[in-house]
Amino acid sequence: MPEAEILLVYDKQCPLCDAYCRLVRIRRDVGRLTIVDARENSEILREITDNRLDIDQGMVLKMGDRLYYGSDAIHALALISSRSGFFNRFNYWLFKSRRVSAWLYPVFRFFRNLLLKILGKTKINNLDIPGNEKF
Repeated sequence: MPEAEILLVYDKQCPLCDAYCRLVRIRRDVGRLTIVDARENSEILREITDNRLDIDQGMVLKMGDRLYYGSDAIHALALISSRSGFFNRFNYWLFKSRRVSAWLYPVFRFFRNLLLKILGKTKINNLDIPGNEKF
């Protein structure tokens, strides 16, 4: 049986997001995790945009035909993550609860957006919202 490809789409220009996504590991029995830079034109970014998901406000995890967005993405990622190493055990412990993920994700997103504003980064603005270029 071929290995399932799981896509994780996020803004690689965010140092916090990049570190998180490079450290997280999923269990081998689940599939192979592929990281996709949301700043690059790709089929998955078009699918995200077609579903009206604002990539500047949340990462996307695609498993099979389903898109998980924001807190749902980080929750699903925790459930399929390996428990090897401190980071992955902590990630599982922190985000295994949907309720805790829904509460914490906006807090982390606030600090992410603040950091990107300080760094002078521009938004991806995949939904082409007028005046939505800066954090």
